[in-house]
Amino acid sequence: MNKIILLGNLTRDPEIRYNQGEKPLTVARFDLVVNRKYAKEGEDRADFFHYVAFGKQALEFAERKNSSN
Repeated sequence: MNKIILLGNLTRDPEIRYNQGEKPLTVARFDLVVNRKYAKEGEDRADFFHYVAFGKQALEFAERKNSSN
């Protein structure tokens, strides 16, 4: 399995939703912008990543976001 770690900034507040169906499910959506470290001189480069987390990972993300406010 490969592993990647991205360090960047959130572009806006994450959207956190709770599904109230037969099996409750937490869904977190967020966008991350990562500046390129090896851009040519004088050029600003950034990559945007769109994430959706479900279940336990989304719930942990929501708890960390709420505890930091």
